[in-house]
Order: sequence, then structure tokens, then C-alpha cells
Amino acid sequence: MTPPTLQRLREILVKDYQLAPDAVTPDAPLEGLGIDSLGVAELLFNIEDEFTVTLPREPVALATVGDVVAFIDGLVAEQQAGANASVAAASA
Repeated sequence: MTPPTLQRLREILVKDYQLAPDAVTPDAPLEGLGIDSLGVAELLFNIEDEFTVTLPREPVALATVGDVVAFIDGLVAEQQAGANASVAAASA
């Protein structure tokens, strides 16, 4: 079974970079998939839209598909925790 974040990222990469779905594995290097630094910047904007997250201003090193999945999962968890804390503070 493919984790949901990996599946959604795979769909983005297949659509935007015309990659074969089976090439998008967690250990696949982004450069090996033909995604250079400009492509990573574009990918981050697509991630922001697809996962409804806000990207940090600090640069982030993403070498593999698995790195991107971990980055997305971390952002989602962090931003959901922040939203839950805001709701709890507002109802207190």
C-alpha cells in the first residue's frame, strides 16, 4: 500500500514532469528524475496548493522523493497542530 502523501506527490510528479509512476519511489533522487533546482522550486509551489500548507521562508534541502514526502508530512502536522492550538485558545 502506498502512503497517501506519496501517492498525491506521485500524481503531481507524473502530471507535471511526465514521469512514469513506477519511477517515483521514496528513494528516487529528484535530479535522477530530471527535476533540477528550478523544478524543485516549482514543485514546492504545487505542493503548497495541493496540500494547503504554507511553505517556510528558509530554504530546505530535498534530495529524494522520500525527503519531499517527509517535508510535506512535517508541514501538515506542524500547521494542523498550530491550527488546533488556535481553536483551543479561542474556545478557552
